[in-house]
Amino acid sequence: MAPGAHGAARRPGRLTMSTLEWSPTTEEDIASLVRLGQACLERDGGLPDLADPQHLRDGYLTDLSICGRDELGDIVAAAAIGISADGTRTATGLIDPAAMGQGIGQEIADWVIGHSVGPVRFVLDSVSPEAETLFAELGLHRGFAESIMRHSLRSIPFVRRPEDIVTLPFTDDTSEAFRHAYAASFGDRPGYTAGSSRAWGRWLREQRGFQPEDSRVAMDRSGHVSGFVTLSDGWIEEVGVVPEWRGHRLGAHLVARSLTALQRAGADEVWLAVGCDNPARSLYERLGFRGHGTRAQYEQPTISEGS
Repeated sequence: MAPGAHGAARRPGRLTMSTLEWSPTTEEDIASLVRLGQACLERDGGLPDLADPQHLRDGYLTDLSICGRDELGDIVAAAAIGISADGTRTATGLIDPAAMGQGIGQEIADWVIGHSVGPVRFVLDSVSPEAETLFAELGLHRGFAESIMRHSLRSIPFVRRPEDIVTLPFTDDTSEAFRHAYAASFGDRPGYTAGSSRAWGRWLREQRGFQPEDSRVAMDRSGHVSGFVTLSDGWIEEVGVVPEWRGHRLGAHLVARSLTALQRAGADEVWLAVGCDNPARSLYERLGFRGHGTRAQYEQPTISEGS
């Protein structure tokens, strides 16, 4: 990185790193970032929101953000540091696949590390093989990884609802049932706490594009929750089944039903994200979903005391 680059990224004006000219990202750059995101998605897949202007504003128009232009003035790389929900500084970046192999990823990593206080954390919405190699060389490990999956809606399977199960949409009256279904479905997951379902309930209502009328909570005839699914803007956001109802095809029914509901709402494709090590991925594949890249987080390993 050129001398003085760290400070220059904080003020207007350009700085030079390698063959690119770098400057703070502005609103005028959003259209170019959309094209950059589309190029990454076409080559490596990932979160389709990378082609959404608002998603790019949220992620790349931060107090610490830069974009790199080539000799023709085209933006071929971008990076930003923001604050995650837990207050941690989190970095992200994009590099045009045509510019891979020129050391740009290393320069971005140097810039991020130079502006970070404490452990470094990167979140990439589209993971390339080059990024995997770079993070391994930097000694970063995957904190989580999600497989982004897409359904074309060309053929929607029919999965019968299990007997003795009814499903209800999200309303003020059923919101507590949804929250209980979330807690019962995910309470055995690592990191779950008593406040997780309350936080989830607040997040759900604020989710952009949330479709309460098509989301469903499943209950047995005794009124006990058995599972749930939530939908928003062409996405199956979350699917959960309580332990005693697993293996009864309730999850498959909720997903298949959701595909039909989203198609009727105007979607021409449906997306979901599932942990790369989650066995539910095989279920989604049987229902017609196909992998479309990876979204992942990379961070420095925690050094234990005395090591």
